Amino acid sequence: MSRATDEGADTRTRLLRAAEELFAERGSEAVSLREIGRAAGARNVIAAQYWFTDRDGLVQALLDRHLADIEQRRHAMLDAFEAGPHAAAVAGGPGADEAVHALAAALVEPLAAKLDEGAPGAGYLRTVADLLTRPVPSTAPLALDRPGASTARWRALLEPLLEPEALELHRRFLAIRFVAVEVAQRARSGRDDHRLFVSQLVDAAAGLLGATVSARTRELREQRRSAPR
Repeated sequence: MSRATDEGADTRTRLLRAAEELFAERGSEAVSLREIGRAAGARNVIAAQYWFTDRDGLVQALLDRHLADIEQRRHAMLDAFEAGPHAAAVAGGPGADEAVHALAAALVEPLAAKLDEGAPGAGYLRTVADLLTRPVPSTAPLALDRPGASTARWRALLEPLLEPEALELHRRFLAIRFVAVEVAQRARSGRDDHRLFVSQLVDAAAGLLGATVSARTRELREQRRSAPR
């Protein structure tokens, strides 16, 4: 690899690290590409545009830096789930609550591992939360439904465990967004022992996923479905 290539790769890495630190502090929506370039010590004020084209390209590159680790952790947990005693459980049947709890852990724990990575992990977590809490959530950069993605596999394993109405009302997406926001908030807390937080968040996510769809919710759902469009 040539010296110029080495320097270019180093510049790109420094830009991503600067973005992670600034996003961790202020959120991914409040930081300009020029600020990232300055924080990275780039000599060219448009260095971020050169390497990533635009903000979306930089955000995608930041997400991709962490994706392999998240995917490996979650797939390993899903492998263990499928090999375990609750893989054949169905909604309302024996072992369903335990199965939902195990899958809630597979959602939470790979993300929560980023809490131990300092500013890079915090920047990643806040970026994910920012994308999911936009007025129209931006899920494409996160590849939630990409074939082979751990989240797509997670969603499929949850399907037989949830009531049909819960699936129709996007209960799985609500859990994903809830967990992302809570973990991103935790990253800003300055605390370093996350064991109780993670365990409690798994419990809360399992409760959200497995909560019974009430008669009132069913009624309102039917009203919406039958209303003229």
